[in-house]
Amino acid sequence: MSGAKNCPETPRQKMIGMMYLVLTAMLALNVSVQILDGFTMVDNSLHTTIESSELRNNGLYSDFQSLFDKNPDKVREWLERAKTVKGKSDSLYNYIENFKVSIVKLADAEKADPKARKISARDNLDKAGEYAILGGNGKKLKKNIENYRDFLVNLSVNNPSKQKMYQAIFDTKSRDGKPWVDGVFQMMPVAAVITILTKYQSDIRSSEAEIVQYLKSQTDAMDFRVNKITAFVVPKSSYVIRGGRYSAQIILSAVDSTKTPEYFVGGSSVPKGLYEVGCTATGLKNYSGQIKLVGNDGMIRNYPFKSEYMVGEPSATVSNEDLNVVYRGIDNKFSISVPGQPSENITVKVTGGTATKTANGKYIIRANQDNQINIAVFAKIDGKDLPMGGGAYRVKYIPDPKSWLQYNDASGLARLIQDGNLNKRSLKDGVAIIASYGADELIKANFTVTSFTMVTTFGSIRTSGSRFNGKMLSDIDKLEGGDLLQLKNIKAVGPDGKERSLGPIVIEI
Repeated sequence: MSGAKNCPETPRQKMIGMMYLVLTAMLALNVSVQILDGFTMVDNSLHTTIESSELRNNGLYSDFQSLFDKNPDKVREWLERAKTVKGKSDSLYNYIENFKVSIVKLADAEKADPKARKISARDNLDKAGEYAILGGNGKKLKKNIENYRDFLVNLSVNNPSKQKMYQAIFDTKSRDGKPWVDGVFQMMPVAAVITILTKYQSDIRSSEAEIVQYLKSQTDAMDFRVNKITAFVVPKSSYVIRGGRYSAQIILSAVDSTKTPEYFVGGSSVPKGLYEVGCTATGLKNYSGQIKLVGNDGMIRNYPFKSEYMVGEPSATVSNEDLNVVYRGIDNKFSISVPGQPSENITVKVTGGTATKTANGKYIIRANQDNQINIAVFAKIDGKDLPMGGGAYRVKYIPDPKSWLQYNDASGLARLIQDGNLNKRSLKDGVAIIASYGADELIKANFTVTSFTMVTTFGSIRTSGSRFNGKMLSDIDKLEGGDLLQLKNIKAVGPDGKERSLGPIVIEI
């Protein structure tokens, strides 16, 4: 199919329009009754034009229906719009017809022609105004004309020239300072008013033909002539994990090499449709845009699209198998990822322990058994959790900490000592024995000292907890400068629940 041409005015229509303008002008000069005969002649010519328009419209609707019968999916939308045009055109046409008949009945009474073609009181100046202005029917007519005009304008939203044409044909603005209703009906002969209304009916039928022809042309406006066919393979993903499935759509792309589409991504033009972008941040990236192409009707059409891609870190796997170790009782921090897969698609399962996700790609692994645990990593691909790998990790108890005597110095700051000199006051002022890894710690763990023994020249005393008892403080009071105080048999329990013996602490008074 090819796009149909518009329906220009015929020479006959132009002549009728010119006669209508001349007669209207002469009427304003109160020219003789022969002018009324002229209006009758114009009215008859308009009816002939209407009959021609109706024949043409019937042919258009018949062609439209034939196109629908051959390709209903393609034509249905436009045929439904055309049927709506016919319904609204018939409604306004018949409304004006009844309007004309009502005026003629007022003018000719029982002699009135039911078709408002033969009028006896053609020169009556009152009846048209009586029905239209005093009866309020002129405002209703004006509203109906405006609604029809707006309907045609909205239906031609992609064609500004047609919109302008319909606005001009059905213009109901004030004229020479007079409202449209007054200008058409006030002190106007019945013959002139009937001719004016018939012209609106003619305009309705010609506009109906114009818009239906336009709608008919839209049935192939989306079609494009092609002169080149190319095979394309469009993969669902260019990154496939072993055990997954490679999926690709194989298509034939038909193009018109004489028309060059315009490509846009995020509002920016993409020359020749080749989209390239630097990848500086990792993760799943989404983008969208549109392709613009001129159709057969000269209108630009937009074809939106969207896609995504994954940006991953450059990576290599390096593993020291001798150090595949997790510690019992503490949080073991792991970073786990699968190249090409977003972190939300990753699942970690631990045999003999638990895995808790703390952030993207970050996990806390805790061992619940001795000897060994197994960590397995899965990725959700095409709706299935596929194994990506993992490994066995030896379970170890955390290393023994060191024992320290914690005291406050002269400025009130906490200090640690294992072997050194302290005065008796510092020994007795808030002293506690603690267990920690000190400044060299590689892992964080909290230990609790459960018991220890203090040995002095006055004998040995054992106590529970981490602080001196009363007897110990009494013996410390008896010590003199140069005497030694030894803390030994120090027991501590860590987060793994294992009790351990720590080294002694020696203090010289």
